Amino acid sequence: MATKFFLLAFLALSASRALASDPGQLQDLCVADRTSQVFVNGFACKDPKNVVVEDFLFFGLHMAGNMSNKQGSAVSAVNVAHIPGLNTLGISLARVDYAPYGQNPPHIHPRASEILTMLEGSLYVGFVTSNPENKLFSKVLNKGDVFVFPQGLIHFQFNTGDKEAIAIAALSSKNPGVITIANAVFGSTPSTSDDILAKAFQVDKKIVDHVQAQF
Repeated sequence: MATKFFLLAFLALSASRALASDPGQLQDLCVADRTSQVFVNGFACKDPKNVVVEDFLFFGLHMAGNMSNKQGSAVSAVNVAHIPGLNTLGISLARVDYAPYGQNPPHIHPRASEILTMLEGSLYVGFVTSNPENKLFSKVLNKGDVFVFPQGLIHFQFNTGDKEAIAIAALSSKNPGVITIANAVFGSTPSTSDDILAKAFQVDKKIVDHVQAQF
């Protein structure tokens, strides 16, 4: 009986681990077929006979993004939407440009951890752990420094200098996703009730209405 119990426990643990992680590669390539009408968790595979070298190539990351916005930053993503060959590989990256005193505002990546490498300038970066601690881990990064943001945690980057800054972010998903906190909370469609937000942030509804109007 004891042997049977431990066998069942082992099988249950093995199944839970299998369900909690991405499946392993079962073939060399699974280039995304964006024309497929099949709905899967990700993209269906292109016929290997139709795969070409351009499916693994992206041009233009040497060019800065447009930073003339309210946040003063630009994220140039390179994920499976840009390189079909990234499908099923679990990686992507982005170039992030920051105007002087610009920022990549607080956001999360629901499907990826991130490792950020400074190429030029300085950034004040940080992430906040989950409830109840909500502990802030932050640091000023300079050229050549590297910082990790764990998956699903709110994080940010702020250019502390009067010169432009550049960073490269590598992410552990072909499609990491991004949720910018302010946009999601104050700019949802349809709008979240100002009664709910006023109570959540402990402010007057007029303040909530004013902030929502910005989005």
